[in-house]
Amino acid sequence: MGGSRYNDGVVGQESGGQAGWVTGGEFMPTVVWQPAVQPSPSRGNGSGATEQTLEEARVDEKIPQEILSRGGIGALDRWKADLHDALGKAATLMDAERAMAVLGSRLWQRAVDRAHGRAESGSDLPGTDDRPLYWTRLAIARELRAWCARSPLDEQARRRVMLAFEHASRGIGRTPTDTPPNSQRILQVVITGFDPFQLDRSLPANGDLRHSNASGCLALALDGTTLDTDAGPAHITTMIFPLRWHAFTNGIVEHALTPYFQPGPNRADLFTTVSQGRQDRFDLEHTNGAWRGVWWDNLNQRAPGPVPIPPDVRTVRPQPQWTKTTLPVSRLTSRPGAPFPIYDHTTVKEIPADSVEPVERENGPTANSLAQEGGGGDYLSNEIGYRATLLRDACQLRVPGGHLHTPVLLFDKDNTDPAKGRITDPVLERYRDAVIGQASTLLTTALSTLTPSP
Repeated sequence: MGGSRYNDGVVGQESGGQAGWVTGGEFMPTVVWQPAVQPSPSRGNGSGATEQTLEEARVDEKIPQEILSRGGIGALDRWKADLHDALGKAATLMDAERAMAVLGSRLWQRAVDRAHGRAESGSDLPGTDDRPLYWTRLAIARELRAWCARSPLDEQARRRVMLAFEHASRGIGRTPTDTPPNSQRILQVVITGFDPFQLDRSLPANGDLRHSNASGCLALALDGTTLDTDAGPAHITTMIFPLRWHAFTNGIVEHALTPYFQPGPNRADLFTTVSQGRQDRFDLEHTNGAWRGVWWDNLNQRAPGPVPIPPDVRTVRPQPQWTKTTLPVSRLTSRPGAPFPIYDHTTVKEIPADSVEPVERENGPTANSLAQEGGGGDYLSNEIGYRATLLRDACQLRVPGGHLHTPVLLFDKDNTDPAKGRITDPVLERYRDAVIGQASTLLTTALSTLTPSP
């Protein structure tokens, strides 16, 4: 998923009223009942918490509706009813945030349970399919956004309520559990994935609303699991990130990962950011660059230029142009991969210190050059790798960490037409299973390079 180089990327109750908010003691809003004053918001670009986003508007199209009806995450009407019931009981802004975090956590856990075969879903889609979670989240977020728009909450409060649901439904913001006293410490692993992308056929890309993302599938398959490694048991925590430039600008990556990069019993022993890359190969991205390209995100927005670091996160100053992987690359690439080969991908694009023209370097950047593309290109996949490894260095976290590009999930050759094709087929499902299986093997191999737990 690297831009030019990669294929990727009732509050209303039955009476018709709504919960309104007024400011009470200590500036905490309290709920009063009042008539509805505003219709659902119209389609917008998502720059504010009161607009339906372009990403949310796609929910109404035929393919997302089919995925929702077959997805096994739960009836959308039930989720919406639960949302309105929870908000109807909220007495303060903090209550509303907490209620939406609980709802989001339930959605995330439902998707994980389904991926692990722990939930009876009645769905004919495989449990590790990431698309039901993606489209259900957007449908619920739109309902929540409409509720926020009808309330007199100010824009900042609306964003807080929206983000409480958004982050929790992605596995972000969970409180790490403490290791029981006198027990063997279990290795801690953090894995990140991404939403589906390249969904809009109006853009000059392979747009297809049926798209899945192998990294999101992997996150659902591995969350909460324990791998047996030569260094001891390893517990895996995962999360899935949005394909939105503004979310990264606002520090979603750093805020999500910092709790796992700080000292304590749940400090990560290994982390890997993951996205979907090229066909039929895994790429271990050796170098990440501090530059955004011109490719569109899931809101059809672009933000080219230097990677911006928020002022409220730990970082390295001055901001470096490049960061590097600390994953055991030679160990991971030393044996033939099965079924996909595994590459140490070292190519970058830079502007050399003595030039103004970008050039491609097969063996990484030269001294004092300016980044134009990291190993993972110049899209959000490169950026999450850059942000995570920069935060690693800022936190002085001396553990293996870096970015992994998985193979692209492909449809059968007779099912490639987005307009007429089926939402799943045996080839797509075999690809998904193969990527998840081989990625799990790579993680086990990487963890086995660590010193065994005492």
